[in-house]
Amino acid sequence: MSASNPTAGPDPSQFQQAVARMLSELDPDPAREGLRDTPRRVEKAFRFYTEGYGRDPRKIIGDALYEAETDEMVVVKDIEVYSLCEHHLAPFFGRAHVAYIPSDKIVGLSKLARVVDIFARRLQVQERLTMQVANAIDEVLKPRGVAVVIEASHLCMMMRGVEKQNSSTITSCLLGLFRKDERTRTEFLKLIRG
Repeated sequence: MSASNPTAGPDPSQFQQAVARMLSELDPDPAREGLRDTPRRVEKAFRFYTEGYGRDPRKIIGDALYEAETDEMVVVKDIEVYSLCEHHLAPFFGRAHVAYIPSDKIVGLSKLARVVDIFARRLQVQERLTMQVANAIDEVLKPRGVAVVIEASHLCMMMRGVEKQNSSTITSCLLGLFRKDERTRTEFLKLIRG
């Protein structure tokens, strides 16, 4: 946001100038042809990577609620996840598996994937991302249970630091019946491992 007008929104030129300064610190020839338009491209890319800040998951879910005709588990697995680690701004990517047990309402299946995207398109840590997805679904649907498991590879571990290219991280958030009932939890885990 502009300092002189706090409601004006982000200033692309400020972001681009910061990227240009960073490039001048990293590359001995920041004015070369390949880097000439990089500040604009990076600014545009990072606005896309973090567009989840401007989106409300409650509205996304609330637009597609329907009367439940079942009380059986609903699972959407292998939802692609792309996010940025808030510690290094390095990407992490993988798959999310989302399940819920309806109470009064069900939701359009694509909305579950959209909720994952809303929270993934922010500067994140995987642990918080997993909890945010589960809590948003729980808050709006008020189901009998919600389960979210995310499996991801983190470039901040693969390209730098410990440089472990084959490592992956699994996080979970289990609410309601998924937390309380071992049979429900086991069924969910079997379905996503399928």
